[in-house]
Amino acid sequence: TTPLFHVTANNCLAQGTTAVGGKLVHMYRWDAGEALKLVEAEKITNITGVPVMSRELISHPDFDKYDTSSLIQVGGGGAQLQPDLVGKIDETISTARPATGYGMTETSGIITSINGKFFVDKPASAGPAMPTFEAKVVDANGDALPQGQAGELWVRGAPVIKGYINREEATAETITNGWLHTGDVATLDEDGFIFIVDRIKDMVIRGGENIYCSEVESCLHRIDDIQQCSVFGVPDDRLGEEVGVSIYMNEGSHISADEIRSFCLDHMAKHKIPKYIWFSSEPLPRNANGKFLKRELREV
Repeated sequence: TTPLFHVTANNCLAQGTTAVGGKLVHMYRWDAGEALKLVEAEKITNITGVPVMSRELISHPDFDKYDTSSLIQVGGGGAQLQPDLVGKIDETISTARPATGYGMTETSGIITSINGKFFVDKPASAGPAMPTFEAKVVDANGDALPQGQAGELWVRGAPVIKGYINREEATAETITNGWLHTGDVATLDEDGFIFIVDRIKDMVIRGGENIYCSEVESCLHRIDDIQQCSVFGVPDDRLGEEVGVSIYMNEGSHISADEIRSFCLDHMAKHKIPKYIWFSSEPLPRNANGKFLKRELREV
């Protein structure tokens, strides 16, 4: 479902599948209805893409018309699988379990992996680091933080790149004594499971308070009427930034901005609730990898 020039499709899927003699079914362009047809026709066992693809698949109006009993795993990476989606995958497809992985091109693909009962038990987690990695969460000075405290995730191991070709300055900024600065805010729990909070660059800083877009998106996805949403910062003269969100509703669904804010107030601190809410009549714009184009949404 994602292009082979992307590390997820190439390193994490195509190479491994080929090595064990498996079958890889490609789509020219993502379409949930077409994907359901392929699952039935090709007896697909594993679907991997960005989270919005899994959400569109299980919520498609024709889902029950197709035989999806061959599926044993549904999920993906590229962005956090929202906790509500983990449960919905597990409940909707009786034969399949939810799965996700987290990684970067700079780490040759996957840093963490989690699926099945572990994922259902810890639906907000990206899983533990793979055996080839060491992982730690650090503060702005690069000092390790205690368990449960949020900071930047650093990883070290054989799969980490030596550096960027002909970019010594970028390499020095990104790698310290073999530790790769992921640019992601994360926490580590008592079991060594990693919880990705947000991209550092995607945080909304409102009046000096860090607001993680993924947390707000996870809350919004608990509203069944919402099919897609993308949270981002909107410039504000007094507070620096305010929280904004673009929303694409399920067909035939109607919910007001005030109703959305009221729901959020029951589940989040008041300062995290979106001040600006835009409803889109079309699916939100995505790049070739299926990720939402936040910069484009900000400009609109």
